[in-house]
Amino acid sequence: MTPFRAWPDPRPAGLPPPTAAAPYADQHRKLIVAHKEHARYALARPLGRLLADAVRTALGERTAVWLCPVPSPRATVRQRGHDPLGRITKAAVRSLCRQGIDARAAPALRIVRRPDDQAGLSAERRTANLAGAFAARSPWAETLIGQPVLLVDDVITTGSTLTEAARALETVGVRVLGCAVLAATARHRTSGS
Repeated sequence: MTPFRAWPDPRPAGLPPPTAAAPYADQHRKLIVAHKEHARYALARPLGRLLADAVRTALGERTAVWLCPVPSPRATVRQRGHDPLGRITKAAVRSLCRQGIDARAAPALRIVRRPDDQAGLSAERRTANLAGAFAARSPWAETLIGQPVLLVDDVITTGSTLTEAARALETVGVRVLGCAVLAATARHRTSGS
């Protein structure tokens, strides 16, 4: 599968260009859910390679990048027994390094306000729900200023999470080049809205 630009519709203001490795459907959806919700740790490596494909496309000609994963709430990580996106990001970094790209993980974001569950919320309600949810970790801010930074996440739906994460980094002077995700849901504007 060829990675593609995954702009949601409607496109949130401030969302850095998102690149998805695949649509969030069929086998890709099953793999993501199995790793994330059922702790199938062995899937981190192939999912990391898939994320690395999206990163390479998002990078264009660049040969260095910091990958900043969108954090999950601590309670969610405890409940799952692992940090799925952190594990996939590390696998993506290893894959990219084997391909000659100077890639590093940057856990530069923290959750400062736990948002409500996003399931079933409209794009507008998701944006409001996430406002102020993330902040940059101060030691990372100095490291990442002036560096090539991509936000990474598992799935993009409305783009609200990635937009808010980018806002948190850009508030401290970190410019986000774009976003790389494993998969993108199909988002279509309905008639009359």
